[in-house]
Amino acid sequence: MPYIMTVVSLFGADSIIKYFIEKNIIKNNDYKRIVIKKFHNEGAMLNIGGGKQHIVALLSLIFSAIVTGMFVITLGMKGKTLLKTGLSLLLGGAYSNTYDRLRRKYVVDYLSFRIPTKKGAGKLSKKLAGKFGAIIFNISDFGIIIGAMLLVISELSL
Repeated sequence: MPYIMTVVSLFGADSIIKYFIEKNIIKNNDYKRIVIKKFHNEGAMLNIGGGKQHIVALLSLIFSAIVTGMFVITLGMKGKTLLKTGLSLLLGGAYSNTYDRLRRKYVVDYLSFRIPTKKGAGKLSKKLAGKFGAIIFNISDFGIIIGAMLLVISELSL
């Protein structure tokens, strides 16, 4: 039951934030290291496949269905806490982003990070910090990233 609640909680929290971001005119709220801004991602990660929303949505739906099957199978297993936690985080994020792709035809992203560079930092460091700062996330993305990392760790610890 806690795993299902994780899926529902992640989906719900991200949906509420996305609704708020969409309904309110958000100017770039720029904090010291966090930037909140609205971005409509028509593709997958890093807007890959932008302009081909129907293909991205179909792949997202297929991926979500496959992971759902894996999740249902693991729920009946004893132990496997790390695997179940990883799958639940992955699914909560995947469901939220897939829902956006099917309903809105884009995913609402809203969170970016500023990486400070020290004086005298090299050009590469500044360039990488700038590139990372240009990536815009949502809470579901973190669920997917952390969930995938937990899946890898659970497989390595066999």
